[in-house]
Formats: sequence, structure tokens, C-alpha cells
Amino acid sequence: MASTLITVAPTGAETAKADYPALPTTLDELVETAKRCEAAGAAMIHIHIRDGEHKPTLDLGRLTDTVAAVRENTALIVQLSTGGAVTDPYEDRLRVLDAVPDSCSLTMGTVNFGDDVFMNPWPFVTQLFQLTQEREVVPEFELFDLGHVAALHRLLDKYGLPYGGRVHCDLVMGVPGGMPGTADALVAAVNALPDAVTSWSATGIGRTSLTVALAALSKGGNLRVGMEDTLTLAKGHPVTHNAELVERAAALATLAQRPPMSPDEARDLLNVKR
Repeated sequence: MASTLITVAPTGAETAKADYPALPTTLDELVETAKRCEAAGAAMIHIHIRDGEHKPTLDLGRLTDTVAAVRENTALIVQLSTGGAVTDPYEDRLRVLDAVPDSCSLTMGTVNFGDDVFMNPWPFVTQLFQLTQEREVVPEFELFDLGHVAALHRLLDKYGLPYGGRVHCDLVMGVPGGMPGTADALVAAVNALPDAVTSWSATGIGRTSLTVALAALSKGGNLRVGMEDTLTLAKGHPVTHNAELVERAAALATLAQRPPMSPDEARDLLNVKR
């Protein structure tokens, strides 16, 4: 039976802990979240970290400790964000790979991100991609609009396949400034993907989360959920733990007769180093 890769993105860099106390920002909270989300059906975790004041950071020591702690307590594929916060310098974002994750995010271009600009110029994209090849880290290509899909064609044509030989991407939909979180936009993006793509997920931001999840499952894709992207289960019902979002995604995948895959199955799908 076909199955579904569920990735949980529990924290992100945009939401303040003071506004949402349930957001996991300490190492202990992240580990507890990882364990519960694995039990609920997640196979991969997409990690942003915070400092002692709960502010976004790319501190290498904290990143390394986080990777080690999640590996020690779960079987999840550990994926680190190389996006960080929109203000993080490029050299800090490249240094994320020094924490030796299984996977990392790799955004395929610059995008307006609400009132901010998430900068990913072509030289940075290519430098990061070649570094993932050298370090044997599996990238997840983050695509916020159709221009990013076109850039993925360009990258693969010029620099070849990523480490492991599989091409996995994530459609990030519903960001103000990116592609809308609609079924039509998802179908257009999927139909434009390079032939080399072997698997893809979709993320719906905020109120687009259910629309995107249902469209992705209908189109044969996988799911990314979590408090980085969604803070309410429904109007007036805030998320109290990331596991709630994973449980809902797992229920939808099971209803679609594509139940959640295990971390081992996900490692086979992405050809992540064991």
C-alpha cells in the first residue's frame, strides 16, 4: 500500500513564544515534541531553534546539541532549516550544515514574506546546493512560487542530482508574497516540476492548511504540518501541541488510503544516509 511522508515543522522563526506559549522553543520542549509527533505519525522533523530568550538563532552549538538530542530520543529524519530568520546572514545559514543533519531545507529563490523579504539569491542557492553534495546531506527544495520551480530545473540541469540521487521538494503555499494555497496553484506547480523529482510534499500556511493537505493527498503528494505554519485547528481553536496537527494529517492520509510512513520508510524514500 502506498504511504505518506509526514514532516512536522514545530517552531519556525516568526512566531513569538510570548504570544503562543505552546510553541516548543527549548531543547527539552523540542525533544518532547519530536517524540510525541513521531508516535502520531511523523517521519521527519524540520527544525528551527531559539536562544535562551526564545528568539530565533543559528548558533552552531545549539544546532549540534539539538540534532544529537532528537537522534538520541527518536528515529525521525532530522532536517535543519537553512532559512533561519529573514535577517540571518548567508554565512550563518551555510554553517548550519556543520551540525551534520540528515537533511536540510534549500529555498530556490527570493520571496516576499509578508512585510519582509526572504533573500535567496542564485549564488547562495548554488553554493548551498554544492555544499550539501559535498557533505552528503539530502536537501529538501523549498518552492514558494512557480519561479522557484523553474529555478529547480536550472539548478539540476547545471549541477546534477543531490546527494542520494533523489529529488524531494516541498511546495510552501499561502505565504503573503508567494503562491496561493489553492488546489489550482498546487496542480500547476506539481505539473511544472522537473522529471527528476522523485517525491514532493506540500505545506499550507495558516487557513490554507486543510485545502493544501487535501489537494496534495489527491495529487499523490506528501504533507508538512506544524506550528511553524499553522497555529489554529479551526477558527477559535488554537493548536495546543504540534502532535494535534500531525494526528490530523495522519487521519487524512489514512482516509486517503495512504497511511503515514515510518521513519525507516522515509529514509528509503529520500535515500538519507543511515
